Amino acid sequence: MLLPPNLEELIPSGHLVRVVDEIIERIDIEPLIRQYKGGGTSAYHPKMLIKVIVYGYTQRIFSSRQIAKALREKINFMWLSGMNRPDFRTINRFRGKIMKAVIDEVFYAVVEQLLDQGYIDLEKYFIDGTKIEANANKYSFVWRKSTEKYKASLQEKVRALLDEIDELEAEEEAEYGDKDLEEVGEGKEIDSEELKQVADKINQKLKKDPKNKTLKKAKRSLEKDFIPRQEKYEEQEKTFEGRNSYSKIDHDATFMRMKEDHMLNGQLKAGYNIQMGTQNQFVIGYSVHQRAGDTSCLKPHLDHVREWLGEYPESLIADAGYGSEENYAYLQENQVTAYVKYNTFHYEQKRHYSKNMTKYRPENFKYLSDKDQYECPQGQRLTYLYTKKYVTDNGYETQRRIYGGAACQSCPVMRECTRSKYQRRLWVGVELLKMKKAAHERLLSPKGKEVRSQRPVEVEAVFGRLKQNWGFRRFMLRGLDKVKTEWGILCIAHNIAKVAAQ
Repeated sequence: MLLPPNLEELIPSGHLVRVVDEIIERIDIEPLIRQYKGGGTSAYHPKMLIKVIVYGYTQRIFSSRQIAKALREKINFMWLSGMNRPDFRTINRFRGKIMKAVIDEVFYAVVEQLLDQGYIDLEKYFIDGTKIEANANKYSFVWRKSTEKYKASLQEKVRALLDEIDELEAEEEAEYGDKDLEEVGEGKEIDSEELKQVADKINQKLKKDPKNKTLKKAKRSLEKDFIPRQEKYEEQEKTFEGRNSYSKIDHDATFMRMKEDHMLNGQLKAGYNIQMGTQNQFVIGYSVHQRAGDTSCLKPHLDHVREWLGEYPESLIADAGYGSEENYAYLQENQVTAYVKYNTFHYEQKRHYSKNMTKYRPENFKYLSDKDQYECPQGQRLTYLYTKKYVTDNGYETQRRIYGGAACQSCPVMRECTRSKYQRRLWVGVELLKMKKAAHERLLSPKGKEVRSQRPVEVEAVFGRLKQNWGFRRFMLRGLDKVKTEWGILCIAHNIAKVAAQ
């Protein structure tokens, strides 16, 4: 002990920290270098910072302060950093700003190494989603319905004020009276810019008649109350971007029900929907979404994976959350074999499915192709009424044929058959029925049974490791781009830890 210890001798061969060092060392960091401005050099090498952050995540250390502390105290971190000690601000800035722009390049560089070394082959792609809590207070919600309600109430007050001014000015034929107020009336929503124009014209009028109490009151209401509130509601509507809620602290986060809460339906918290695809429990692709439902996330997720890997997986295995007409058509178009369940697949496998309690389900109505009618279990006919078209959130156009019964009100089992007071109606998606039939055959085939049995130990096991074993249930960073970066680092850490465990 008379000589200082050599850190190299203190790290066993094959240790996880060595695997992190080897894999990150093989990554091309040119995209990272481009993120640095010219005129000098960084005090710390970007590869070293990546290694330290990724290894920190494998050790359940997610805070930049805790990583900086580990660099001062833990031998593995000291060896990995070459005794460099960047402070927590440097680590957080690198993770939140530098890596944000290149996280996809770094993640898929690791995935390419997994492909080259034979750990994965893109033959099977197991996908599932989970909710991760955002770094935001659960009481920081802003709801679309509330904004619409308060905005409508404000519009009524604005119109009442404008009508009052209109009546006052109509007698004198004021310069902004009849014409201008008619333009903003009659059901048209009055935005903040129009309110400012009205306020300007009131100010001009007050210069001529400074003692007019009605105009003074109108000016005070507009400038102190109506205009600020209208601007606030307009800003909130921009932030929603098609969502029903967002957080005041993290505007990109949407309020979702978190299943891990020990409640019947979970608790509403600000969070993100994480979509992840795996093979052999290695993460092949991931994406972060602001919608709570998994159905509409499949297409953008796979498009993102295709953009970076250059191809779609040969087959995709997913639960019933992804079984929609849009997704079946998308997978078929891109020649991906879909082992994707639909909403009633498990129900159909139960013994009581064909008993009387299910006899009035749409599946038990017989289609008469020669007459384009359906026959119910009671022998009554349902005729074609009309076709309804609709477009999904991703722009997919589809349609449903609506059939209705003419003699339903006299049927003795009407209450068992439908909740309607008038007639039983069937909403039939012709293409969807074909796709469900094909999916049913694939899922019950020997190959389908094999991959279905693998799904619970694939992507769900990875989520279990990240959320339960590593304790990652809440993001440290805020904003969609930074959240995506943080989850990307976590996936890189998982993949490298998986390699080290082989």
